[in-house]
Amino acid sequence: MLAVAILLLLCGFYSLQPNQAAVLSLFGEYVGTDKDPGLRWNNPFYSKRKISQRVRNFESGKLKVNELDGSPIEIAAVIVWQVVDASEAVFNVDDYESFVHIQSESALRAMASSYPYDQHDEGQIALRSHPKEISDHLQAQIAERLGTAGVEVIEARISHLAYAPEIAQAMLQRQQANAVIAARTRIVAGAVGMVEMALAELQKNQVVELDEERKAQMVSNLLVVLCGDRGTQPIVNAGSLY
Repeated sequence: MLAVAILLLLCGFYSLQPNQAAVLSLFGEYVGTDKDPGLRWNNPFYSKRKISQRVRNFESGKLKVNELDGSPIEIAAVIVWQVVDASEAVFNVDDYESFVHIQSESALRAMASSYPYDQHDEGQIALRSHPKEISDHLQAQIAERLGTAGVEVIEARISHLAYAPEIAQAMLQRQQANAVIAARTRIVAGAVGMVEMALAELQKNQVVELDEERKAQMVSNLLVVLCGDRGTQPIVNAGSLY
């Protein structure tokens, strides 16, 4: 009997590492959570389940989803998380690690489908142009889903973002066209300003008197020079202005 008693007492010893917790229960009833590191002893009949409370991270797989405009994209995210309530992680969900992975990917899918890939309007939040806003929204969505499991989401950020292979080439051509249009718009706006300044300076300094027809010809020539893709070859008129 003494040997049995000593054996039972020895069964009550267990050790905890830093940032590790032991969830104690007695015949299915929750007793408490032990978080003190070192050699510990409790009732030998207590069931002890150790849970790591260290900071962990994982990268989701590349998910193929449709963004707000309906275009298929590939997206992945890095999630940094930590168990803050060991009892909830044990008793509220069956497998808290699997729960974190599945709910994180579900939140990533929902977030990606609520934003466009590229910004089309001024002030519109897009996946590619607003990484901070997207990361904050993703973190809030995941934290809301994992709150019942005693898990805190420390950080969530996009690690991969691209169009799906089947439309990548077409979308690249569209992006290039948009870039060319934007550049041309800026060039034309600058050229018009320079022409206005040239006409104003000529009139102010009374360098030459230009009628409406000559002004139109001068504007046309200047716009060709300023907006052309290549260097222009000037034609020198050595005779009359007419």
